[in-house]
Amino acid sequence: MNPEEIVSRLLYRDALILVIDKPAGLPVHPGPRGGETLHRYLDHLRFGLPRRPEVAHRLDRDTAGCLVLGRHAKALARLGELFRNGGVEKIYWAVVEGNPAENEGEIAEPIAPISPERTWRMKVDPSGQPALTRWRVLGRGDGLSWLELEPVTGRTHQLRVHMAARGWPIVGDPIYGTAPRSGRVQLELLARRITVPLYPRKPPISVEAPVPDHMTAGIARCGGA
Repeated sequence: MNPEEIVSRLLYRDALILVIDKPAGLPVHPGPRGGETLHRYLDHLRFGLPRRPEVAHRLDRDTAGCLVLGRHAKALARLGELFRNGGVEKIYWAVVEGNPAENEGEIAEPIAPISPERTWRMKVDPSGQPALTRWRVLGRGDGLSWLELEPVTGRTHQLRVHMAARGWPIVGDPIYGTAPRSGRVQLELLARRITVPLYPRKPPISVEAPVPDHMTAGIARCGGA
């Protein structure tokens, strides 16, 4: 990643927000192990403003696609309210192992950390926080399915946990699926579209991210272009 590349990933820009196409494998914030993060490149997205934009919501390191940034404090406050209250529509694409029996449905399974010491890893747990995912099959083929996913709630690893709990782990998932813990396999999960009703007198802002290279073969195997 370099300054030119982060600017080239800009999908939408106005006075209040930016939407970028985050690459898979790049953490948003610094972690305990250090390493490269998106955070270090945000100064290159100021576009004349005195302060850099800041991330308005979470997107996992291994997930590619639409990430919303607020360009100043007022914008971040408004975006924070929308995300907290479920006002933002988030649509994901995933290539999963297996074939759902139906063409669409809902998964309403509470989610909780597997232990107090490992709060980053989640499981379906009746005592956990409520979590709801809507899903729809976009294509099938060769033991895989291409799904559209809508996380109505926003729990940690929600889509990955819900897919695995139904027996459809996301391809490339080393934590909840069958991918090896080491190697170059990437998670086939894309934040495909985000719709933000930011302005009261204007239509919602709707932005789509392109399919990353590591997902094109799996989608093609399921009948996608």
